[in-house]
Amino acid sequence: MTVVRRLVLSMLMLAFTPVSALAGSPPAVTAGDRFIGRADAPVTVVEYASFACSHCADWHLVVYPEFKRRFIDTGQVRLVFRNLPTAPTEIALPAAALARCAAPERFYDVAGALMQGQRAVLYGGDRGTWYDNGVAVSGRTRAQIDACVALPATRAAIEADIDGAVAAGVDSTPTLFVNGRQVADRSMGGLAAMITPLVAAH
Repeated sequence: MTVVRRLVLSMLMLAFTPVSALAGSPPAVTAGDRFIGRADAPVTVVEYASFACSHCADWHLVVYPEFKRRFIDTGQVRLVFRNLPTAPTEIALPAAALARCAAPERFYDVAGALMQGQRAVLYGGDRGTWYDNGVAVSGRTRAQIDACVALPATRAAIEADIDGAVAAGVDSTPTLFVNGRQVADRSMGGLAAMITPLVAAH
């Protein structure tokens, strides 16, 4: 089953599943996840996002820098990024695969480049340049990225992210979970209100 077909089926499942059945937590973090921060941080924030989602780009450009400074750089939070590609999939899916294929320690460099250039490409900017900017900070050569993007394992990793999102009841992007609890307020204040007591209790 292709990523696009699975994505469509996943979205249909969300649309026709009763709200009461959607409650859940994201799957446990594994060695295959892409994250930034201390692996043993007391708080884990899981983000489901799409590189074609304007709200996701807004969060990464506006909230993320302060969030990183306050919580990630101080060792309090590990931020895990999981792909939930949204329309237009011809933009979201290649970007998801590119980010997945970056050197793990460069994942957030690629994510930042893609989010930074997203608005332009959504409004008709050159997709090749946008993609190349991501490759440039990926820690891989273009040949390595292209080979990785073509691997079934790369497709399977994105499909696993989508399946996990559906299981957790994610119906929009970005959706964040703090230690397994879905976040209602993605602002810096809302996140701090959830994270600070957890850190204090650790």
